[in-house]
Amino acid sequence: MRNILKQTNRYLALPLLAGVMLTSCTDLEVEPTDSLLAEGFTGIETAEAASSQVTAMYNDLYGYFGTQANLYALNEVTTDALLVPTRGSDWGDNGIWRQLHQHSWTPEHQYILGVWNEWNGLQLQASEVLDSRSASSTEAVGHAAFIRGLSMFIILDNFGQVPYRDTESADPLGDPDVLTGEDAVSFILSDLDTAISNLPASSAGDDNSRATKAAARYLKAKVLLNRHIYNGSGTPDSADMTEIISLVDGIEGDGYELADNYFDIFVPGGDTETIFYVQASAGARIFNTLHYNSTELGGGGWNGFSTLAEFYDLFEGDANSNRGLNDGTLQDGQETRRGFVPPSGIAFDGSFGSDENGDGIVDGSNVGFGFLIGQQYGPNGAALEDRNGSPLSFTRDFFSAVDGQPSLVDNNEVTGIRVIKYNPRDGAFANHIIFFRYSDAYLMKAEAILRGGNDPGGQTPTTMINELRTLRGAAPLGTVTEQDLLDERARELYTEGWRRNDLIRFGQYTKDWDFKEADAVGNPDRQLFPIPSAQLILNPNLVQNPGY
Repeated sequence: MRNILKQTNRYLALPLLAGVMLTSCTDLEVEPTDSLLAEGFTGIETAEAASSQVTAMYNDLYGYFGTQANLYALNEVTTDALLVPTRGSDWGDNGIWRQLHQHSWTPEHQYILGVWNEWNGLQLQASEVLDSRSASSTEAVGHAAFIRGLSMFIILDNFGQVPYRDTESADPLGDPDVLTGEDAVSFILSDLDTAISNLPASSAGDDNSRATKAAARYLKAKVLLNRHIYNGSGTPDSADMTEIISLVDGIEGDGYELADNYFDIFVPGGDTETIFYVQASAGARIFNTLHYNSTELGGGGWNGFSTLAEFYDLFEGDANSNRGLNDGTLQDGQETRRGFVPPSGIAFDGSFGSDENGDGIVDGSNVGFGFLIGQQYGPNGAALEDRNGSPLSFTRDFFSAVDGQPSLVDNNEVTGIRVIKYNPRDGAFANHIIFFRYSDAYLMKAEAILRGGNDPGGQTPTTMINELRTLRGAAPLGTVTEQDLLDERARELYTEGWRRNDLIRFGQYTKDWDFKEADAVGNPDRQLFPIPSAQLILNPNLVQNPGY
């Protein structure tokens, strides 16, 4: 745990950015991205124009990953890690959040349509830069290949089929081809090999807001790790697993390594873990979980996103309490990654954060890290209250305030354990959200070894997992199993956008959890999202996924 009192002055707050973000619990609907190639396209004429298109693509990518809706919602709220209960009229939104957690979505779900439009549109823009007729520089080709590979990976992972338009030979107004299974995987891997060849190298601690060789290696490892899911073989190939190990070793060769202080990783600035981050405000990741009275910053939280008690119980520590002191001392036997609820704010001494309120307390420093359960405290140490004057004490369970029964609707203001990795004390609206992180690559390597890969260094999954657990203040495990690896990924990577992907790969996405609909339990059809209905009409090469 980092010592909160010894931070350097590296934090920037951008409070003026909050105005639009805090006006609603949900994001405004994203205008669908046009996926049609302009008629008569003959390539991008200048290197400057290609570079400009790469910049525009990154800006789009930042927005697509930074929102709490769309991709983030599909990959986290559809799992056991996050849910968004309705509190009064707040977060009702015609059931859009509940449907995700319950697995009762339809082809018309707004966030499913958003992911389809955004990432398919992005891959077409990348194809324009990659067109042989375009005057793209070597580096622009590398970035475009990475972005197209990432976009197609996301569509394949979520929908199982990827529309693709060849900009050089296809009819610009014709129906795009559709890649599935091994054909889609091979296409993505080819793009990532191009990215690895053409992108610049990076070192740990660099400003990695654009892809580098390390990011392309990370993404290639991710694709290979899931290849047996995408191509339907059901069995990981040992050669793929060995290549994953080599790819992660290449990332390590650039100086990336496990960080000592877990929550420091999510603070803007250089660290040893961040392979690729997006320049999008972390405000949504902070305020979507906090209560309206949790902090004075931004006018308070939005009181939405919470976690299930069963997910919280994956971590060591007291089941009902998660306290810690302001110097980082943990009080309830918890491991570092579970975080802590502090007893007050921190006295401002100029070493980090800001004191815009002028009360001598670092703004937002009364907000805890990780999992917030039980009584919460204000900057001066006073016990906070909800808007009805009752103790602001977050509970493990969700229940209706009307009849007291377990429920996702009619909840009061304090049900549910809250989850927060990006902390307002470090800049409530800093443009810094991690997408690719070294710990994930490290865990992919451990999994690849477990699944039959050959590690020249002779490491075992057990030694690797225990090295990580020791660093995170958790007790070592015995012989590591697949379940142990899945649970370790949950503890290390919670709310970072990979839970759905992990649960599917380990065969547990269809398991039962609180509030999932009965007919979704054990239903393999829910492992893919439906193709939006309008797209089936627009492109007859698409086939609706089973069960929709």
